[in-house]
Amino acid sequence: MNWRSLRLRLIVGGIAAIILALGISGVGLAMLFERHVSRTVAQDLTVVLNHLIGAIDLDSEGHVVLAAPPSDPRFSEPLSGLYWQVTGDRADMLRSRSLWDVVLQLAPDLPPSGTVHEHIIAGPSNGRVLVVERVIQLTGGGQALPLRVVVGADLSRIAAATRAFSWDLAGALAILAVVLTIGTTTQIALGLRPLAALRRAIAEIRAGARVRLPNTVPAEVRPLTEEVNALLDAQEQEMQRSRDRAADLAHGFKTPLTVLLSDAERVRAHGEVSIAHDIESVVETMRRHVERELARARLRGASRRRIAAQTAVAPLVRTLVEAIGRTPDGKRISFDQVVPDSLLLHIDRADLAEMLGNLLENAVRFARSRVRIKADQTGIIVEDDGPGISPEKEPLALERGVRLDQRGSGAGLGLAIVHEVLDAYGWKLRMGRSVDLGGLSVEIRPRRSGSSRAAAWPDSSLTHAVSGATAGTD
Repeated sequence: MNWRSLRLRLIVGGIAAIILALGISGVGLAMLFERHVSRTVAQDLTVVLNHLIGAIDLDSEGHVVLAAPPSDPRFSEPLSGLYWQVTGDRADMLRSRSLWDVVLQLAPDLPPSGTVHEHIIAGPSNGRVLVVERVIQLTGGGQALPLRVVVGADLSRIAAATRAFSWDLAGALAILAVVLTIGTTTQIALGLRPLAALRRAIAEIRAGARVRLPNTVPAEVRPLTEEVNALLDAQEQEMQRSRDRAADLAHGFKTPLTVLLSDAERVRAHGEVSIAHDIESVVETMRRHVERELARARLRGASRRRIAAQTAVAPLVRTLVEAIGRTPDGKRISFDQVVPDSLLLHIDRADLAEMLGNLLENAVRFARSRVRIKADQTGIIVEDDGPGISPEKEPLALERGVRLDQRGSGAGLGLAIVHEVLDAYGWKLRMGRSVDLGGLSVEIRPRRSGSSRAAAWPDSSLTHAVSGATAGTD
């Protein structure tokens, strides 16, 4: 896949979205965890604060004393991270042993009396301490004594807990990212499956295995298939009009050509044999050009008509042999027909007749006395006992307008037209020398693996070769 691949773009975009979403979620969850832990610690500190307030009293001399200090041993361990402190206007101060020789520096502004205030201050070793404090009033000796009671916890413990949670969360999010990536890839593959089916359907249309795209597609793709089907219908109609115009043009030429042939006969009757022969040669060349153009017109859209076409080979071969056998060249040829009556080809009868007709005409023109047509489940071969052609001249035989033998008539289009028919139906042509007859052997068979056209042929149908022979290159 490359960056032009829609699948790759969707997968990369999905993975990027997953990573971004999980990254933001991870940061947010870590912040929520820290906030929750801080709130829980603040609530625990408030419980200790209330216990301290309940234990504060004045002795007989008016000094602040603590009747029952908090039982948590961390308050007795120096710099343990858990502290309490009681301060007032007088010089006496009470604090936990965990503060050692450090005094918590509180904000100068006092919170409202009776309310619990929560904030963060600097603690021992420049650490950050979350404290809760409350201002109370003690009455002794007829005087009100304001006291500031503070309980704090080092935030390093909360930070450590947050880091541990973040590592655990990262592992869980990584596993989740893998699962979501697999799910996204699967979802994209399922979502793009209709496009892959459409691609195969279009390949089948090009190969001739179907004529329209299927209608059983998702609603999002249906407008595309409808437009493509409409385009195919319009193209088929235009091809049909082109074929009809070509047919009309060919029929329009028939009468003038017939008149020219009649004129040639009259010229011959007056003794102008050479002129009559020239006229007949020109008329024959024009007739064959018209026939070739009609064949090309039929070939336009041939692959789309292929699935509906089915031609019995044996009756067509007999018809062609009978017609060619009545020509001057054909009367001297013996035809061997080895074609099973059950043999069928998925090709239009007119196209197959055009192709075999050209091959047989060329074979008859250059054969000495014998032409053989063989057909079975693997292909059709036309062979002759003529001189054949050398291997280096075989490519020239397929070129339009090139005739290797300049003695006979013709426009040099025969095998080139055969090649066009074969290409339209996804077949290939191979020339060689006949083992039995010694002349040229031309074999034609459908392309195999790697050809989308050949792949469109059903296994149950005859998707065989048609091979023709001729040394000539009409």
